[in-house]
Amino acid sequence: MTLQQEILNTFSKEKTHKIVFSPRLYYWYFGNKIYSKQKKNYSKAIPPHYYGKTQFDIYRELGSSPRYSEETLYLPLYYEVIDPLSNIKVQREPGTKKGETITTHKTPHGKLKQVESIGSGLGGHRTEYPIKTLSDIKTLRYILKNTTVSFSRKNFELADKQFGDTCVTSTYLSKSPYQKLVTEFMGFTRTILSLKRYPSQMENFMTFLEDWDDQMYNQISNSPLQIVNFGENIDSNLSPPHYFEKYLIPYYEKRVNQLHRAGKYCHIHIDGSLRDLLPYFEQLPFDGLEALTPKPQGDVSMEEIKEAIGKKILLDGIPSILFLPEYSENYLIEYTQNVLELFSPNLILGVSDELSPNGDIRKIEKISEIVKNFNL
Repeated sequence: MTLQQEILNTFSKEKTHKIVFSPRLYYWYFGNKIYSKQKKNYSKAIPPHYYGKTQFDIYRELGSSPRYSEETLYLPLYYEVIDPLSNIKVQREPGTKKGETITTHKTPHGKLKQVESIGSGLGGHRTEYPIKTLSDIKTLRYILKNTTVSFSRKNFELADKQFGDTCVTSTYLSKSPYQKLVTEFMGFTRTILSLKRYPSQMENFMTFLEDWDDQMYNQISNSPLQIVNFGENIDSNLSPPHYFEKYLIPYYEKRVNQLHRAGKYCHIHIDGSLRDLLPYFEQLPFDGLEALTPKPQGDVSMEEIKEAIGKKILLDGIPSILFLPEYSENYLIEYTQNVLELFSPNLILGVSDELSPNGDIRKIEKISEIVKNFNL
């Protein structure tokens, strides 16, 4: 069967003939400037046969499967647009520090400012969040009320055609209301303090955010997507059991049920500390769990993860730290075999959660060979 059919059979719990290997190469690819046509830009650690190739070329060479069109083909499958008649002005400018970007939203109801710091041209984190006071919530409400979400059927068709049968064209959705507050709007400390000091105002705003999400989920429900990821990036330190039970599980049940009714499979990205959340995993409504990271990088063993998730699908499973020079190839091989034996056939093998720029791509090649020779 094709990689695409193997993935679909894995999610539908039908017979599979081989495990699909789906390493996410985005950060490694851009961190090492693989796209460059100039040899002087390449590290000596990069095998020459990767020079100048596209991400998709590399996936095909490895016999592995890409996962998200945003990362591999730079084709987002949905987008947000602010109504040009809403009198909202967005200004972006460089900050005083290298790699810093200041974004300001000016509206009839006030101004919001956030600052992002980008490391080595990859990823980024907020060093200043837009909501600093309760009055800022009113401003953000106005912005969101005038922002629409649309699924891009054009981009989906372009991605699906390019991917062919190498994968199931997929995307990751924006975060749940609680996760948005913690990671995008307020930061962890301000979110927790505000929930304790102003519970009714905060929970009212979270209800507004949930209602605003309806347009995204309605668009995705009516799209041709077959598999959808909840891009939550859960860590038990930021979403401890009390908040996980109160604000996240009910939201997940509502949204996954909606997507299941539309015939979609769903999985969630959980890539931080796990131990305190292990008791919840098997009962979560998701078909699969992505990026669960075991020791020596995470805080739980592979065996503990296996016991916690039951028959749910594990996406990934090999800690990204094992691709660093500190860990031998023999250790990685033994670790990979253990993951394969523990989780197959409910497994899409990959790196938890991505190959870092200083990861060794030759170890990825080795795993590709192991997967080809692994018998279910």
